[in-house]
Amino acid sequence: MRIRAGYRIAYQCSEPTAILAHLDLHPSRLHDLESPDRMRTDPPVETHRYQDMFGNVCTRLVAPAGPITLSSEFIIRDSGLFDLVVPDAIQHQVAELPDDTLIYLLGSRYCETDRLSDVAWQLFGRTPTGWARVQAIVDYVHGHIGFDYQQARPTRGAYDAWLEQVGVCRDYAHLAIAFCRCMNIPARYCTGYLGDIGPGSTPGLMDFSAWFEAYLGGRWYVFDARNRVPRIGRALIARGRDATDVAITTSFGRLDLLSFEVIADEMPALQHA
Repeated sequence: MRIRAGYRIAYQCSEPTAILAHLDLHPSRLHDLESPDRMRTDPPVETHRYQDMFGNVCTRLVAPAGPITLSSEFIIRDSGLFDLVVPDAIQHQVAELPDDTLIYLLGSRYCETDRLSDVAWQLFGRTPTGWARVQAIVDYVHGHIGFDYQQARPTRGAYDAWLEQVGVCRDYAHLAIAFCRCMNIPARYCTGYLGDIGPGSTPGLMDFSAWFEAYLGGRWYVFDARNRVPRIGRALIARGRDATDVAITTSFGRLDLLSFEVIADEMPALQHA
């Protein structure tokens, strides 16, 4: 399948402001591109791209005083396959985990394992280990949090999401990640495109989406507490410990949002002569 995706985000700067952006597709998806995914700025400014410690592509720029628009639009090919479901994927003992997974067992800014550990063990301590335990966490979080764009806020962490029982996709991901880590399952935050494509989609205002990956059976698997069911058409932008590591934009100065548009639409297949 083919997906047309991209964004157009406008900001107002009161003075020249340094910006760090996670908006480019993840390097693992570059071979699927039919057209380039490169940030454009209006007005034009110099940009610098690099890979961060998690392997994500980051873009640095200095926005001038006044309005600035960041945008990109591209076409990406996708297998059209659903997220993998592997019920017999095992949970590893902590002593057996690869070194590079251990950071995803630790608490982080939005995933407060210290505040949720007792809750997690009460809820999931008697569930089967492995895939079934992660699925139990996904099912619980999906049912526990009510989705509400109007109540989104950047300061809400996993503990607040559990207490308040409301949030957006990043809150679902943070709470599920925190519970997984409490149960000694490495889990990492993911952000990217997930359009209203295929079964399980929920038509509405398009935004970047958040999900998570859990390390089971020697590899990382996608889980999505917001949607709960396997989906098609994900296009990964970045991974990290939580939303702090992969914020769409981080500004080093005041930056006011003027407009925000994200697209991820299925396109017709190419017709071959």
